[in-house]
Amino acid sequence: MERIRAYVENNRQRFLEELLEFLRIPSVSADPAHRRDVRRAAEFVRQRLEAAGVDRARLVDTPGHPVVLGEKLIDPSLPTVLVYGHYDVQPADPLELWRTPPFEPVLRDGCIHGRGASDDKGQLYVHIKAIEYLRNAGFPCNLRFLLEGEEESGSLSLPAVLDGHRADLAADVALVSDTAMLPDNMPAITVGLRGLAAVEVIVRGASRDLHSGIFGGAVANPVHVLCRLIADLHDEHHRIAVPGIYDRVLAVGPEERALMAGAGLDADWYCREVGVPAVVCEEGFSPFECTTIRPSLDVNGIRGGYAGEALKTVLPAEACAKISVRLVPEQRSEVVSGQLEEWLRNRAPAGVEVEVRRLHGGEPVHVPLDFPGYLAAKRAMTEVFGREPLPVRGGGSIPVVALLQERLGLRTVLMGFGQDSDAIHSPNERFGIDNYLRGIMASIRFLQLLPTVMA
Repeated sequence: MERIRAYVENNRQRFLEELLEFLRIPSVSADPAHRRDVRRAAEFVRQRLEAAGVDRARLVDTPGHPVVLGEKLIDPSLPTVLVYGHYDVQPADPLELWRTPPFEPVLRDGCIHGRGASDDKGQLYVHIKAIEYLRNAGFPCNLRFLLEGEEESGSLSLPAVLDGHRADLAADVALVSDTAMLPDNMPAITVGLRGLAAVEVIVRGASRDLHSGIFGGAVANPVHVLCRLIADLHDEHHRIAVPGIYDRVLAVGPEERALMAGAGLDADWYCREVGVPAVVCEEGFSPFECTTIRPSLDVNGIRGGYAGEALKTVLPAEACAKISVRLVPEQRSEVVSGQLEEWLRNRAPAGVEVEVRRLHGGEPVHVPLDFPGYLAAKRAMTEVFGREPLPVRGGGSIPVVALLQERLGLRTVLMGFGQDSDAIHSPNERFGIDNYLRGIMASIRFLQLLPTVMA
């Protein structure tokens, strides 16, 4: 560990400058205007992999954005680790809320500030710098890389890449750093992720926008109908009201719930973190439990009518909302999407039509604590952070983790170094400098320890 710490500290400034260069590329995969930027980011990653010591790194074109594949194979008798990450980022809107421009990253208050700093460029780059160290110290295992550019826009090309490049992606363990630790830099390893089922609901009324003075009171208002549908999605106990949603939800035992209670994420923490006067949770569960081991439903956006300056007395012809459900183990995205679609259609009142479009989804994942990859990650993080990490379930979704298990038979180590306070997907995203550097150390130690754990 001392040699690793010295190497990272001696190269601290260079590691930071390289990450800042990476963050300056506006690789927003959801925006066609940034298509060239996304490819530029892919080429940046490919070049850095080769410079760090990977023998073979290449871009694989897809109908969407390119995937970067790389490998360093030294001995077939040693375990192989497949490192996954994504080099694309979320859109930066609303731009006016950023303290500094999102793609002009800065170092401030002990953090790297800029879009993609934590999600996922900074955490991806941790592993590139780790193999740079191993190039000189000796590679303890075989390495493969799968770095995509569509994670923030649904990973639509990824299943075909997994199916078409099985030999290039064959491994024993997958390693992903796209999650967070606990508050106060308490190390944690994510052992579960919620899945996702998302739909867009469109309520249509008249054939055109109408004058509310002439037609108001006689014609159904799609905005009113949509608001009523949304209001009915939860009952008075803050449970999802859609029939069948909870049929396959597994109960979590008292031991794991007690462990979660010791993580320090109580109601007061949530209130302080996001600036709300109170939490709103499913009855019988803590806020932390409601965001990890329970399904949740949220309206992510709503549109209809006129919302500009002054007043336009219009009765809108159409209103729409995007709705997502976070899923827990044993739930399936297709089933839940169907349940939600049926519920919305059946509740459509006279005078309107309701269309439901299914958007992308992903499946929930759970990793057992006796998994060798987890044990190696636990030892590595203990050495680097000086205290044993807690196993936690994450509230977000990383669809590739389920895909890797389904298509390639791989279990994944989710060894993240961000914080829930990093403002990912929001203005003023950041990544702690210390966590970035300690992430490099932890990645090195994980790769060194894995062969001994699997022996």
